[in-house]
Amino acid sequence: MRLPVKLPAICLVILMLVLVNSPVLAATKKKVNPQPESVIKTAEKYLKTPYRFGGESPRGFDCSGFVKFVYDKHGKKLPRTADVQYKTGKKVARSKLKPGDLVFFNTYGKGVSHVGIYYGGGNFIHASSSRGVIITKLEESYWKPRYLGARRIMN
Repeated sequence: MRLPVKLPAICLVILMLVLVNSPVLAATKKKVNPQPESVIKTAEKYLKTPYRFGGESPRGFDCSGFVKFVYDKHGKKLPRTADVQYKTGKKVARSKLKPGDLVFFNTYGKGVSHVGIYYGGGNFIHASSSRGVIITKLEESYWKPRYLGARRIMN
């Protein structure tokens, strides 16, 4: 038994091509997995950028604005403030830090008030309120006692 053809063959071919190439069907979720080296290279580009309270652009950064900006460049969207960034990703022991991990500090009051990106070799890159974007040792006398923890947001 032969089925009746309701569409000419050319229409059927066109319909199939449209469906196969449809952005709805062709779209796949791209996994965001920034590489630590590229994140660090991006962060380094902004060394010496001045500090600006509430800043989140190369005209001036605050600490969490800097971290958010760097990760946004790699397709990883982070919350805007350090205290909320601290709830993102997986907890990492200080002894297990890898470049690209976020490091958190209590610089005033209670809880998280400062964030930076672990640089490697015991250093982190961050937006310092007094010196702008700089690289600092975690073991410095100011930072060591204020360290609260770290989070890994990359796989």
